[in-house]
Amino acid sequence: MQHFSDHPGEQGVAIDFKVNGRQVSVEADADTPLLWVLREDLEMTGTKFGCGIAACGACSVHVDGQITRSCSVPIADIAGKSVTTIEGLKSADGTLHAVQQAWIEAQVPQCGYCQSGQIMAAVALIERTGSPSDEQIDEAMTNICRCGTYPRIRKAILAATGKAAAASAPAMGDA
Repeated sequence: MQHFSDHPGEQGVAIDFKVNGRQVSVEADADTPLLWVLREDLEMTGTKFGCGIAACGACSVHVDGQITRSCSVPIADIAGKSVTTIEGLKSADGTLHAVQQAWIEAQVPQCGYCQSGQIMAAVALIERTGSPSDEQIDEAMTNICRCGTYPRIRKAILAATGKAAAASAPAMGDA
């Protein structure tokens, strides 16, 4: 999932884009990863650094509605686009997104480090499918969780889509 800039080497470029519905302008080297602009320039620290090679998913955000690993996307490629971070999921009145609330109720986090990326991936999955199947969850949730909370993650996704009752029922042959 490596992403390379169409603007290598350009320094001090002004980039205009939206973050969580707010228009912003930043000046950065064209190849600076979106992750570092979010964390350092815009002080949005909910998006985490994990591996730096787009493998773990801790840095996941939405770019124009698509799940994106921000550690591998040059800021120059974000010009004119819309970025949503974990900070942008809750509503203006402070109400948590349904996935965030389900995460709390399912007690998903242990260490919590990967959780913002996991939540962003889950939101993208639900927005894309409406009510994902187990197979779709397996395919979409590729973020790494070193604590191994994958069963709780699945439970939270199903709860956020109203499938929680079905998820808690024993499967055929499990009696």
